[in-house]
Amino acid sequence: MTDSPAELPSARKSAPEDRPQSGPFDESEANPVRPYIDLGGIKILPREGLNLRLEVEEKTQRIVAVGLDYADSTLQVQPFAAPRSAGLWHETRDQIRAQVSQQGGRVEEREGGLGPELLAEVPVSPAEGSGRRLARFVGVDGPRWFLRGVIGGKAASDPQAAAEVEDLFRSIVVVRGGSPMPPRDLIPLSMPSTPGS
Repeated sequence: MTDSPAELPSARKSAPEDRPQSGPFDESEANPVRPYIDLGGIKILPREGLNLRLEVEEKTQRIVAVGLDYADSTLQVQPFAAPRSAGLWHETRDQIRAQVSQQGGRVEEREGGLGPELLAEVPVSPAEGSGRRLARFVGVDGPRWFLRGVIGGKAASDPQAAAEVEDLFRSIVVVRGGSPMPPRDLIPLSMPSTPGS
């Protein structure tokens, strides 16, 4: 007997069981009265001690990721379009594993607070000196979207900081929009508009 595509491990959605209640949220699940910072494809809930950076591709001037500095840690997030019925995180983990290995890093898969995640030791760039840095790759499949996060700094190894950064990741709202998009395309991000606008 063969598996139908929906039953193959690579096609299953990967998300905490309580995702609709505890996040990351789809726009349809978010609390409409909360003062989110609107960045187009995602909305961020402001909190004390949180700094936000937009990562821009030089050639196109397109915003390609949102960087969040919080709890002596960094969290880089990217929202992607995904199929309605299948998830992207299983396949994406395989791609990350291959990339880290190519760079001479080490990677292990483990179960984290958001489900399966990768803990990677990545060689630092020559500009940063020598050695390796720890990075955690997390991902959650939502309805027609996939949210990927890369956690660095204290939350890569310290359980208390990790819990704070996971809570920050779970507070994010993904705004997929109604227009058709190929799976794996980055959901467009934009400069923030002020809360309440």
